Amino acid sequence: MEHNLTSTEYLQAVREIKSAILESRYQAARLVNREILSLYYAIGKYISFHSRSSSWGSNAIAVVSDMLQQELPGLRGFSQTNIKRMRLFYEAWAPLFENRPLATDDSCSTSISTQVSKTSVVIRPLLTDELQPAELDAFLSVGFTNHYEILAHSKGADERLFYILHCAAGFWSVEKLKYYLKDNLYQKEGRMPNNFHLTITDSELRRKALRSFKDDYLLSFVNIEDPDDIDERVIEQEIVHNIKSFIMALGRDFSFIGNQYRIIVSDKEYFIDLLFFNRRLQALIAIELKTGEFKPEYVGKLNFYLSALDEYVKLPHENPSIGIVLCKDKDVRTVEFAFRDLHKPMGVATYHTSINLPPQYQGILPEPDDLIKLM
Repeated sequence: MEHNLTSTEYLQAVREIKSAILESRYQAARLVNREILSLYYAIGKYISFHSRSSSWGSNAIAVVSDMLQQELPGLRGFSQTNIKRMRLFYEAWAPLFENRPLATDDSCSTSISTQVSKTSVVIRPLLTDELQPAELDAFLSVGFTNHYEILAHSKGADERLFYILHCAAGFWSVEKLKYYLKDNLYQKEGRMPNNFHLTITDSELRRKALRSFKDDYLLSFVNIEDPDDIDERVIEQEIVHNIKSFIMALGRDFSFIGNQYRIIVSDKEYFIDLLFFNRRLQALIAIELKTGEFKPEYVGKLNFYLSALDEYVKLPHENPSIGIVLCKDKDVRTVEFAFRDLHKPMGVATYHTSINLPPQYQGILPEPDDLIKLM
């Protein structure tokens, strides 16, 4: 017996099919972008190998570009300028992607890699422990033009990754990226005020620590009308009840140890608001939660907690504990003065709840025109 669908059922079917089509197109676009970046990285390595040696003359790249156009009429993206950009792309990121031996399953293409001989270009996958999975995924989802703009107008891996993550999360167009590069967004927003440069002597550990913490956290699961007028313990309980969401906000390398974590010094009890362990840093992370603006006296208390953790809780193979004051607002200059002459690694970050959305989180979803172009 034939069944006549209602208009609601038709609409539901259209929504489901439309969602599947858009998701498929989005995933296809991501895969295509990965292959393009892989190709450009491989060519960049090959060009770098030959052009930086004495085997090629100064005009070699222009000759190669012209001959490619003759071999493949209508080929786009391989002008002399763009080939030089591929070389820059490779040379900028080679230290990150090249410094590890090839794995046995390198035939599975999950990221960028190349093996270049004197006569050929062979594309191979390369995994790196230098980037977290989310960072690597963002790196591979950003278009080559955006990558070039970031390389051309920013310095250092940390700053570059900052813009890459924002491009991936916000679907930034080239023009939007140029605006934020010119506005120097990284210096304004990118780094949590900290004293890591003075307290963490190991440069590799310091670099990882800088990338492990954000300047501001969105705690969208905290639904409290006015967090400024309530006790800190209420927000703490909201975090504990939604600990999975909080860890997702912090980063996947964090493991929750406990709240109101008790330590005993000279027969007196002290309680740390939130205690975590970071696998990448191999360090305990103590978080002091404050509902108002940062005050200098907070770091004295946190410094005491870190000393106690290092003395009584830290295991011998672990790195020194790190402390974070998580508050509603902060004055950077006040934080800098508070950190002077302290020898424990600390930082001060802010948080916002679902009631109070900060400007940097506005516009995270792409504009309709950008979404249409993406699809």
